[in-house]
Amino acid sequence: MSMINPTQPPDSVGEAKPHSGAGEALYQCEVCGFQYAEKEWVQQCEAWCQEHKSCNLEIIAHGTPPHDEQGVEGATKNEASRAISTTVFYGLIGLVSSLAFFLVLYQVLLIDSSITSLIANTLNEPVYLWSYVLLTLTAVVLFGVNASLLVYRVRKFGWPNIKSQAGSSSGSLVAVAAAACPVCGSTLLAAIGIVGGLAAFPLGGLELKALSVGLLALSIWLMSKDLKNLKTDCARGVCSLPKDHSFKPSDRPWLYGGFAAAVVLSFVSWQMLTVEPIVARTLPVDSAATANAEVVKSDRINEIAASVLPASGFQSQVSLADSMVKLAQEGVIDREKFLAIYQSRGGLPAELKDVLDQPASQPITLTQENASYYVNLLWALGLANYMESNKDSPMKKGNKLFNFASTGGWTLGRAKNGGEYFNKFKIVELTPEQEALVTKIAQNTYRPCCNNSTFFQDCNHGSALLGLLQLGASQGLSEEDLYREALAFNSFWFPSNYIPTAFYFAEVEGIAWADVDPKVVMSKDYSSISGWGANVDKELRTRGLLPKSDDGASCGV
Repeated sequence: MSMINPTQPPDSVGEAKPHSGAGEALYQCEVCGFQYAEKEWVQQCEAWCQEHKSCNLEIIAHGTPPHDEQGVEGATKNEASRAISTTVFYGLIGLVSSLAFFLVLYQVLLIDSSITSLIANTLNEPVYLWSYVLLTLTAVVLFGVNASLLVYRVRKFGWPNIKSQAGSSSGSLVAVAAAACPVCGSTLLAAIGIVGGLAAFPLGGLELKALSVGLLALSIWLMSKDLKNLKTDCARGVCSLPKDHSFKPSDRPWLYGGFAAAVVLSFVSWQMLTVEPIVARTLPVDSAATANAEVVKSDRINEIAASVLPASGFQSQVSLADSMVKLAQEGVIDREKFLAIYQSRGGLPAELKDVLDQPASQPITLTQENASYYVNLLWALGLANYMESNKDSPMKKGNKLFNFASTGGWTLGRAKNGGEYFNKFKIVELTPEQEALVTKIAQNTYRPCCNNSTFFQDCNHGSALLGLLQLGASQGLSEEDLYREALAFNSFWFPSNYIPTAFYFAEVEGIAWADVDPKVVMSKDYSSISGWGANVDKELRTRGLLPKSDDGASCGV
């Protein structure tokens, strides 16, 4: 036993009775290094340590843990300040871990979809949407708690066994796998053989979300139980010497690094989220920009909207011809399923009553009322029609063909999964030159529900536009005509994107919608979700010019 007095060098010893006050002397256990204000406790500590080669929690509760580099000065520090520093230290570990896990989940979602698409596709199902959001956020928070507990456990008692961390690892992996839009497919689920993405589950993947939360919560319970058992064992003298888990001066680099990581992760997360149109629209517009912006009257907005979506519709040069009849004959479109889905919606419009039985030679007149019908018809065509270039489609990479919204989501055929029909039938015959033109345009046109080109037809709108291009090319349309058709159909399918786009070109670029180059508008810069968010939505918001628009299109049937 040695006595340490702050007024003496740290290595001085003696048997003097410690005195009270700021300069109080402390007795130190020669075995474990714990320091005590009373001699009786240090004697008990030394006796226990020598006999059991461990510490007794009831005894060390009356002492102060050893402080390596701070020595006596650290032993007399204000314990309240130390406790606060320790709380901040572990809280920061949890915060950084949660932010990193959130970014992982978001990046996985962006592989196949986006937050904007997710909300647009589930907005009519508020129970599902809010359950999805709450379960995801809960998993993110629980992941951070798990990380903090793990670090605490390692610092105090060493690494836990694998079994106690199985719940955390499993829950994290399940949460990552469930980070997807319910109708946009999931690349990760496809990788493990689950076709149809979240749509393959009865509750649209909420089962996976709940499972991930349950596993992460189980991991926290197991870790807490493990720590409680360790403390009990130590009290009985059957555990190894616990280490000082609290914040120490040597932890300062980790603390500063944690603060820096939290700031960087928060900044990155915020920058990524603000690109999402649905998030960006909730942000306040810069007051200076609003004050200096031209006051746009409602009749101007209506005028521009009318140029994008004419009341009389868009008169296309493309006809369905006999493509729908062939698709019905091959079973790609099941007549009963197709008609049944529209029964509750008032039935098919007059011009499409016989579309599965008779060729349609008249060019399509696309309107706001019939646009959704043509999505489903052209979806089947783009999915099933054969093109040699489809052998190089991103759809064919890996084992994920059956897992996209365009394949697993096509439920109107005889097969259980639309992937059975991908690139299978020569519904529309194309010459090599026509196919090359279709492929070229498909690789350079996009849709504002994701960042994929038309050639990567991973959702219904991608397949539908590809089907339109195939029909148009087979009927002799030029490249310029096909781009014009593509822009018109996309505009009717995504009015909440293309009305603001037309508004941007009119008010910022000074170009009327009729004079805009369709090739430019259909490019990644203006028609992908990230390009549209950065070059249209953000620019209009900055100038205080963003007109109000309706919700986005759904990627379901």
